[in-house]
Formats: sequence, C-alpha cells, structure tokens
Amino acid sequence: MQEKDLTLQTARAIRDSLLASGRVRVALTRDRDEFLVLQERYAIARRLGASLFISIHCDSADNPDATGASIYTLSEVASDREAARLAARENKADILAGVDLGRQNADISSILIDLTQRETMNASAGFARLLGREATGVVPLKPNYHRMASLMVLKAPDLPSILFETGYLSNEADAQRLDSAEGRRAIARSVDRAVGVYFARRLAVR
Repeated sequence: MQEKDLTLQTARAIRDSLLASGRVRVALTRDRDEFLVLQERYAIARRLGASLFISIHCDSADNPDATGASIYTLSEVASDREAARLAARENKADILAGVDLGRQNADISSILIDLTQRETMNASAGFARLLGREATGVVPLKPNYHRMASLMVLKAPDLPSILFETGYLSNEADAQRLDSAEGRRAIARSVDRAVGVYFARRLAVR
C-alpha cells in the first residue's frame, strides 16, 4: 500500500462524487501512476482556469498513535512544528487574476500580487473550515485540523488551494480506512458537500 496509489484512488472517488452532483467540472492533475513536480500540479489547475485546487495526501509519522485528517492552507509562517515538518518534506506567473503583470511596473505588480494572494489565502482558509465542518463525524479529524504551512503546492497566488492530509499510513486504523472503498467514499462525500457550499456562497455574493 503506497501513498501514491491511495491518493489517486481517493482523488478518483472525490472526482466521481463531484461529477455525480452535476454542479462542477472536475479535472485531475494525474489519472495514472506518474510523478509531477509540485509547481506542475497547480500550474495545470491554473491553465484549466480552476476556481479551487485540492491536493490529496496521506501523512506518516514516527509515532504510530498519530491519527486523524488535517487540512493545510498557505502561510509564510508555519502554524506549528508539525506544519513546519510537512512544509520541509513537501516542499510569478505573468498573468495574475486576469491582469498582465508584464505590462505593470514592479511596484504595482508587487502590490497586485500581495492583494491577490491575501484574498486567495482567505478563500482557502474559508474552504478549509467548510471541509472540516462537513467532515466532522464522517472522517476522523485531528482536534486542530486546520493548519498552515508554506507548502509549494499551495502557492498559486490567485487560486484558492488546500492540501488535505486524509490520515496517517503509519497508523493501522487510518491506513485500513484509507485503503477501503467506504473510507474513500466518506472523504469524497465530505469534499463534495464542502465544494457545494463553497460555490453556492460565492454565487450568492456576486
């Protein structure tokens, strides 16, 4: 049982659940056993014009009692020691939010990038809270499930993004859940519901 295989199976379950709802279009950054460098993953999403990016992972720890899912969003300062560890392990587009930065001077470009990234980080954190709410009682979560880290895969400045650590392969119960169709369906249901609420809220404020 390898992380790359379990994460692909989980991503497919999420895709199938989202497509069945008929509310959103879904694309996977990979649909077979292939390696993509971190920047390629969010670059694919940006090229497709994605409105939300979800990176699926399984965690591991020296302590076999470590258990539960967690949701990471971008921060330049890690929220705790474990977040820093993950960032260490895992670790300018010309067009940003429709604006061609190549046509702007350096100061204006810097301001636009900063404002866009702040808005993106806020949207990412909002989705993380939604996912945590929908996963509660369905997927075992860490008590402090929302964490922040400077993860490369989350650094698209104009694309709300989360990294979903779905559980620990180093924990027997978590590993069995992640390796089961039922466990993957529970994760997929949680993501599906959170995505539905996230986009409904976005449409409501337009």
